Amino acid sequence: MTLRIDVLTLFPVAVTQYATTSVLGRAGERGVWELHVHDFRDATDDPHRTVDDTPFGGGAGMVLRAEPILRTLEATPEMARPIIALTPSGRTFNHEVARELSELDGFTLLCGRYEGFDQRVIDLVVDDEISLGDFVLAGGELAALCVIEAVVRLRPGGLGNDESSVEESFGDGLLEYPQYTKPANVRGMEVPEILRSGDHARIARWRRAQALARTLQRRPDLIERRGGLSDQDRKIMAEFPSVEETRQNG
Repeated sequence: MTLRIDVLTLFPVAVTQYATTSVLGRAGERGVWELHVHDFRDATDDPHRTVDDTPFGGGAGMVLRAEPILRTLEATPEMARPIIALTPSGRTFNHEVARELSELDGFTLLCGRYEGFDQRVIDLVVDDEISLGDFVLAGGELAALCVIEAVVRLRPGGLGNDESSVEESFGDGLLEYPQYTKPANVRGMEVPEILRSGDHARIARWRRAQALARTLQRRPDLIERRGGLSDQDRKIMAEFPSVEETRQNG
């Protein structure tokens, strides 16, 4: 089934232009997903197409009005559910959330601007809130594209080769192992000999060891989330030294 993603935004072109390129564009051509973008400025009720106003109680900035957003949703009953607002106070977006969304038939993303949404939008129609992290963007369009790309690449056919999403970072709760390509020697630095050995079973063990070592060094919280290192993990790490411990990053 094709994944339907609706996006409500004041800048439709910012979303549609990127969504037709690279991984997302090819996945769309294969019917993996379809994008429906809605400009909620079209649902305003004044000649100036006003979508924001000053906050009650005073304060800096402007707040997105509720009515244009509510009207847009009401005028498009086929819009995908759940409705997700992209807000700084939402639950943090990560691989697990992306996996959760990838298993749905569709969802709708609300892109904020200015000081955010009138709270009544959240209270009346929003099913979930998501944040990319502890920082602030000028608007939700970049956040929406991050969510969309992370989700679409997890759908069957999203990458063309479904194994790619299994082996990359976070696919197994670990960071991805180091990758190399030709030539074998770059400025005196050689590709690890094991990767040129042709022994695919040993290469798989080496890659697992590197993923474990890299995750333990850079993101120990992910190891803790997995319940720590197992005896098998320790055994495979002892078999292969970490390339990041034996080489200095430039």
